[in-house]
Amino acid sequence: MALINPYINFNGNSEEAFNFYKSVFGGEFAMIVRFSDMPHHENPLSEEDANKIMHIALPIGEGNVLMATDFLESQGHKMIEGNRYSLSISAQSKEEADQIFRGLSEGGRIEVPIADSPWGSYFGLFKDKFGIQWMVDFDPKYNGKV
Repeated sequence: MALINPYINFNGNSEEAFNFYKSVFGGEFAMIVRFSDMPHHENPLSEEDANKIMHIALPIGEGNVLMATDFLESQGHKMIEGNRYSLSISAQSKEEADQIFRGLSEGGRIEVPIADSPWGSYFGLFKDKFGIQWMVDFDPKYNGKV
């Protein structure tokens, strides 16, 4: 069965926020990916933006993962009502990810079609017909747990 995990967007301070969350919940980060770790062929990043968090994950309890990213205003990202968070579903197979993605995105707006990602997982992003932003991910390294 798929897990649903909150995914929060920050305006450049996700690392600070997640160090705070780590001090409260304990544990270790399962993943930290900076924008500098990703290819940016079309739009080069400033040194400041390159050091910001593209993805961070903090396991909390059994099977729960709190995740986040920094918005990059230099890349046209804007924090507005309704995009501060996403519900992230960690599927346990590509087939389950496809089924969930197709079902929940029906009547909505696909922003990133589900496909293999540069960071090694199978990933897609959309807003459902009710305006809720969803991320569907399958990462074989974590067997649906991050």
